Amino acid sequence: MLEHNQHIQQKISEKFGEAVYNFEESYNTLHFEADKDINLKILNFLKSEESLQFNFLTDLCGIHYPDNKGKELAVVYNLHNIAKNIRIRFKVYTDITLPEVYTATSIYATANWLERETFDFYGIIFVGHPNLKRIMNVEEMDYFPLRKEYPLEDQSRTDKDDEMFGRQIMQRPMIN
Repeated sequence: MLEHNQHIQQKISEKFGEAVYNFEESYNTLHFEADKDINLKILNFLKSEESLQFNFLTDLCGIHYPDNKGKELAVVYNLHNIAKNIRIRFKVYTDITLPEVYTATSIYATANWLERETFDFYGIIFVGHPNLKRIMNVEEMDYFPLRKEYPLEDQSRTDKDDEMFGRQIMQRPMIN
C-alpha cells in the first residue's frame, strides 16, 4: 500500500473506528466503506483535516445491488486532494425500501447536480438537498431506469432481428 494511503487509512480509522471498514487499494487509490449515517462526518473530516484536505468531490454516483438484502443501493463518493494529487473513494449503502442518505451539498457544491442525477436514475433520496428533483428524466416517470429491475431487452421482439435492419448473419467458413 502506498505511504499516503496508509496515512489516510490510519487517520480515518483513528477518527471513526469500526464505523469504517473494507479498506483496500487498487490503482493507487484507497477505497473503503462506511455506515450511511456518518457520511457527512466522514466528508467533513476528509475535507477539513489538515493532513488530508480532500477539497474536491470529483464524482458521486449510485449503484444497484439487487441481491444485497438491506443494502441494495449504494452511493459512491470520489474525492480528490488537488494539491497532492491523491484520490480516494468511499461507499455507503442504503435499503431500497428506505433509500435515504444525507446530502453532501453543504460540504461540496458539486454534490448538488450529482445527487440530483443519482436520485433521478436510482431513486436515492438525499435528505436535506436544496432542490432534489429529476434532472434528466421527465417528472412523470414513476421508475428509476438504472436500477436492475427490468430486463435489458424483450427477447420476443421481432423488430430487433438483424434481418430487419438489412444485416445478414455471417456464417463462419468451415476449415478442413
